Amino acid sequence: MYSGILVIDKPGDWTSHDVVAKLRGVFKQKRVGHGGTLDPMATGVLPIFVGRATRAAEFCENAEKEYIAGIRFGITTDTQDITGTVLTQIKTTASVNELIAELTEILPQFRGEIEQIPPMYSAVKQGGKKLYELARKGIEVERKARDVFISTLEILTESDCTEREHAEFNLRVVCSKGTYIRTLCHDIGSALGYGATLSSLRRTRAGAYGIESAYTLDSVISANAENNLHDLLLPIDSIFPEVPSISLSEADTRKVKNGVRIKISGNESGKVKVYAPDGEFLLLGEVLSDELRTVKSFYEV
Repeated sequence: MYSGILVIDKPGDWTSHDVVAKLRGVFKQKRVGHGGTLDPMATGVLPIFVGRATRAAEFCENAEKEYIAGIRFGITTDTQDITGTVLTQIKTTASVNELIAELTEILPQFRGEIEQIPPMYSAVKQGGKKLYELARKGIEVERKARDVFISTLEILTESDCTEREHAEFNLRVVCSKGTYIRTLCHDIGSALGYGATLSSLRRTRAGAYGIESAYTLDSVISANAENNLHDLLLPIDSIFPEVPSISLSEADTRKVKNGVRIKISGNESGKVKVYAPDGEFLLLGEVLSDELRTVKSFYEV
């Protein structure tokens, strides 16, 4: 059985679940999950958790994400991205330099902690129903604003756009869990008075995993044919790169595996990666008052 983390470069027009379903077939096991949904139109980093590593998926879902987003001005859609039905469409008369100046002036108000209203075309549940299920029936309901945090928001380049009446730019966004990049683009467009929609989206980082360590589905399938799947998997502890490590004695390892809290001296309070003497990654723990408590275990039971 396989166990570890596989970073996939998700192709466009695939749902995150499509990727998981495909990889369940490749790995021939059911314990496969992902670390944060990407919309079908989006590409890029999709961490996949296999076997025992599925227990770590929550830490990636909650981690900071980085995106390169295409924002097209002068268009709004019902989904807030280019795949939706066009609601409004106007020609942006400002020159590229003028629009860059306006965009540069407006972006600071979208940095830091901001409120977002989840889009109707989203999986957020309200009254037991997913919003997109209501939206497909033509029903729009009032949604509560959510707090999200955007640590980086900057203009990268003017994007290639065949429809020159709709200026388009690439933005780099680093943000917290729960941030809708579609909604960010929509809200920026509203603030400028032109309207805007998300025209492309590529996730370049999810927590500890960047696009440079991602594999295409084709390369995974090729590795499977050559019996090299193990070579693509990252160890579970790679999800905690900045957490300090401690090693236990054989006796304390047995105690920990039996659910017994043990005393730890000489360590500062906080999260720790805990290893057995042979290097086995046992758990993510937390040291409090010289006592080791388990946050999440990863050893085989």
